[in-house]
Amino acid sequence: MNLLMHWKYLCAVLRHKRFVYAEGRKLGLGRWQLFIHDWSKFTPRMWGPYARAFYDPKHILTGKPAGRPDFDAAWLWHQRVERHHWQWYVLMEDSGKEHCLKMPHKYLLEMVADWRGANRAYGDQPLLDWYERTKGARKLHPTTLWSVEMLLRGGDAQ
Repeated sequence: MNLLMHWKYLCAVLRHKRFVYAEGRKLGLGRWQLFIHDWSKFTPRMWGPYARAFYDPKHILTGKPAGRPDFDAAWLWHQRVERHHWQWYVLMEDSGKEHCLKMPHKYLLEMVADWRGANRAYGDQPLLDWYERTKGARKLHPTTLWSVEMLLRGGDAQ
């Protein structure tokens, strides 16, 4: 077992959580919501796949390690249990049609705090540049989209 891999993963998650907490407080989110942010990353279901994907010298991949079944399953589960992920609000109907639900405001704020915190913890580019470059990949309810863009541009999304 590679203890260094687990230590590095723990440090990365805690660094991310620290920045998300700071960004979330700026947005007016409560301490408890920010404390439990990404709780699932500490569960066995995610810990091993994430630690191996990002910090195991035998398995490190560049970028997001999509295509690894253990990581893909962990990432899917994370999106389904952490309500600050936009994927939580995409309903796949039996017909195959997708329907986007409006995000509750507190989770919308947490999503933006998550993006800002991740950018501070791992990024080296302006957040708005990242958002514009990747916005086509997200599926958001029109009201949620408007609020997110207002927040990212420095406005008030109330």
